[in-house]
Formats: sequence, structure tokens, C-alpha cells
Amino acid sequence: MALGDVVDVLACPHCHRHLTLQEGAVRCSRGHAFDVARQGYVNLLGSRPPGNADTSAMVLARHRFLAGGHYAPLADAVADASRHRRTIVDAGAGTGYYLTHALSMCADARGVALDVSVAACRQAAHTDLRLGAVVADTWQQLPLLDRTVDAVWSVFAPRNFAEFARVLRPGGTVVVVTPGSDHLAELRRMLNLLQIEEGKQQRLFDAATGFGVVSNEPLRFTLSCSRSDLADLVAMGPNAFHTDPDAIQAKLAGLPEPLEVTASFRLTVFQAR
Repeated sequence: MALGDVVDVLACPHCHRHLTLQEGAVRCSRGHAFDVARQGYVNLLGSRPPGNADTSAMVLARHRFLAGGHYAPLADAVADASRHRRTIVDAGAGTGYYLTHALSMCADARGVALDVSVAACRQAAHTDLRLGAVVADTWQQLPLLDRTVDAVWSVFAPRNFAEFARVLRPGGTVVVVTPGSDHLAELRRMLNLLQIEEGKQQRLFDAATGFGVVSNEPLRFTLSCSRSDLADLVAMGPNAFHTDPDAIQAKLAGLPEPLEVTASFRLTVFQAR
């Protein structure tokens, strides 16, 4: 079971003691127990997921889109940023796509996929035998023991630098991926989608208290997408909460295919000072 490969770094969400895997559940020495779902993930959230957690429909859309290889250059870049790191935590892992890709490149690595969405963890649990999927909220205390992991990722996800610093071993790194100002610019313009917030990069640096910047590199390439790809691209992210799927489909029906769309990211690596 994949959780068995990472349970040594997991912590009880109630008392923060070490967890062990026993008879289909993870348990701490104080008697707190959490059943492992039949799909292989464990829920250590301790409460109901927030209203903005990814839905099953969003997870399926993301799985279809990423399985098409559209973001493969980004997956390569994220994996390269954590090469030679043995224990990797993806905070906001979604379907586990990026973490699975990195694990495929390093036989000695293992990964913890954290996400507040049960649907996302259900999908991530199926991806790799060395990946443990855990339902958890990045804004709360992470269900991880102090100084037990080598790298923490935040790929289009919330960033809790105080918690990242707590769980990282000395010399550990935080890898953050944020969208560039022109990310999906053509699609945003045609479909009137949410815009990239101004000042996003500066807010990232301001939040990284106690960390120094190791690298801060842009990554930009062109996507060639079918109309169904574009529909999934809209449906897999925050725009899903702000758009009508039928209206999006109607607008996409009038577009030629394949359609070229700009993919623009910034990959920033931090290390604790």
C-alpha cells in the first residue's frame, strides 16, 4: 500500500504524534485512528472540505487534460527542481500528475500528495505505488512530522511557508509554480475568464518569510488544443466556479481547432535561510 511508504512522515492531526499503519487505518499512540479509504487515501482533514475544494468534475477535467501531455514541459521543470530529493510533498497535489512524473524519474524517491479535495486524493491514490494521498488543508497545520521531508511543492496552490519551514529538513527546498501574466491569454480574452492578479509574484516573495530565493525562472510554450481540451482547461481550475459550462461550450463551438494558446509560468525555488 502506498501509504505504507510514507506513513513514517505523517502526523496525527489531533495530537501531532507519529502515525502507524495497522489493519486498514493509520493510528497514533493516543488512540486516534483514521480509516484508509478503499481507493488508498486517508483523510486527515478533521473537518468538512471547504466550499472551494475541487469537485469530482474538476478533477476529471484536470485528469483528462494533463493526461494529454499538454503540461509535460512544466512537469519536467518541476521534477528537475527536486532532482535528488528523496521525500517530496506536493501541497495541493490535485490528481498527483506532477508528483507521479517526478517519481518516475527517480527510483529512490517517494511522495506525499496533500489536497483538501477528497475527489483529488481519490484520483491521486491510483497514480503511483510510492505516492501516499492524504486529505489535508494547506492553511492548517500539515499532518506531517517536523523536519521529515526534503522538498515541498506548491503548483498553482496555496502556500503556507510557516508550515513548509516546519516540515522541511535542513537544506530542504520549496518549489512554487505560479501563472505568468500572459498565461492562457488568448483563452481568457475569448471566453471572458478570470484574469491573473497583478502583483502576484511580489506577494509570493513577501510571504516567503525566512526563505531565500534559489532560482526564479520563466517557462513559456505554446499549447495546441482541441475544443474538448479547452473545455477541460476551463473546467479544471477556478474558472469552473465562475462560468456556465453550457455557455463555454457554445463559445468554443465557433472556434477553429486546433487552437494555439500560450502557456506561461514562473517556477521559483526557495530555501530556508
